[in-house]
Amino acid sequence: MNFPSLVILLIAGVLVGGGVYLLLERTLTRIFIGLSLITHGVNVLLLASGGAAGRPPLLGQENPATVADPLPQAMMLTSIVLSLGTTAFGLALAYRQWKLTGHDEVVDDIEDRWLADRAVDEIEADEAITGIEDAGINYDKDDEDAPDLEGTVHGSQSDRLARKGRPGAENREEDSEERGRNA
Repeated sequence: MNFPSLVILLIAGVLVGGGVYLLLERTLTRIFIGLSLITHGVNVLLLASGGAAGRPPLLGQENPATVADPLPQAMMLTSIVLSLGTTAFGLALAYRQWKLTGHDEVVDDIEDRWLADRAVDEIEADEAITGIEDAGINYDKDDEDAPDLEGTVHGSQSDRLARKGRPGAENREEDSEERGRNA
């Protein structure tokens, strides 16, 4: 890799990195400027992939060994046209948003918030269902739970959980009482 190729790659990396940073912002103007920077970075990479400069690819007039590859240039021209159209459309959207609301910030969708809240509720409900433990198993075994010399354990499991201040100790006690009644 020679020095000009490394400089071109660094320029492309800086353009794409800056574009990604701007793309993560919440304003439409920065988002579309970020997209434009990413496009320019990719265009620089396409330019670097074309290899060294050569003669124009005119058939019959140039030596084929000295002719430049026209494919990267054609792809760059297509990319420039598409990027220009996308950027113009996006900036028009941002301008319209600014005229209507006074800012061009992308707001959260109310239905997305509702779905996120619903997902949190479902996760909490699943945790509550799977949080029921078997009363016969001591999940919190520590020195306090170890039997003393007579072989007795001090207090029930729910009493120990209540002393430790763990949430759900009351529910576990109710569950164990209910299991005792059902058995």
